[in-house]
Amino acid sequence: MIAKNWTVIAFGAAFVAMQAAIPCASANELKVLSVKTVTGFGYPESVAYDPTEKVLYVGDFVSALKPAEKDGKGKINKVSLDGKILEKGIFPANGETLNKPKGIWIKGRHLWVADIDSLWEFDLKTKKGKKLALPGIIYANDVTIMGRAIYISDNRADKVARVEPIDFLNAKAGPKVTIAYSGKSIFPNGVYPGGHGTLIIEGYQSKDKPHAIYELTPDKAPKQLSDNIGMLDGLYRMKNGDLIATDWVSGSLFQWNKKMGVHKLAEGFKGPADLCVIPNAKGLLVIVPDLVKGELRFVQLGK
Repeated sequence: MIAKNWTVIAFGAAFVAMQAAIPCASANELKVLSVKTVTGFGYPESVAYDPTEKVLYVGDFVSALKPAEKDGKGKINKVSLDGKILEKGIFPANGETLNKPKGIWIKGRHLWVADIDSLWEFDLKTKKGKKLALPGIIYANDVTIMGRAIYISDNRADKVARVEPIDFLNAKAGPKVTIAYSGKSIFPNGVYPGGHGTLIIEGYQSKDKPHAIYELTPDKAPKQLSDNIGMLDGLYRMKNGDLIATDWVSGSLFQWNKKMGVHKLAEGFKGPADLCVIPNAKGLLVIVPDLVKGELRFVQLGK
């Protein structure tokens, strides 16, 4: 009788241990509800959403997959939420020259876009544009607005530039350009506003040198948040603090938080670049440009 009881206890303990070893799904874990792929683009690197007109603006290299080449052929297209090009090359509209438009950010009726060593600001209504040189920046990549400043990543010079004020389109005097981060071997790519005045930045270098997600308090040393994940690009911070991001090494779109780690949502990308996220009734609609394949993938996420 005693032996039987000890057997039951031992079996129960082993069962509990086995259950503890099985990873449980996070309460925040998102699921893919639907996927739609739209082709017909050249080399789309970035997507931004205009909530006023409910349309997308897609940056396109157009001519060739040479992201640092100043060929003057870059365009920004106006695209519907079902992937139809509404106006090809809506920017530049007044004889300006774009080369390789990368990160795009929209606020109000203005659009900002990074282009190699410069930052452009465009008026969505009048189509007027103005170029701002970024001293010390050689590969301007992603952009994000936080407070009164706009931040621009450079994953080759290993820097993040800060421009303030954000609106310099009609200003007589140029805005102040400073370096908010430099030389910590992060090689920042995706940038997005974090909590409490911090900036979230992703590292991007090479397949054999994976990088992590970091939190940067401007003018202070960055804090590493995640393990070294890969070559990280697109970035979005959810209201609960979880991140939606893309990785070139695994060719995936993923969700991340400290407890869950990496939760892959969609795979099969060759060049998952600067994504756009639109909250909707189902959850989150994520538009991922595949720079290499020349297409947009619309991924509807939900619980």
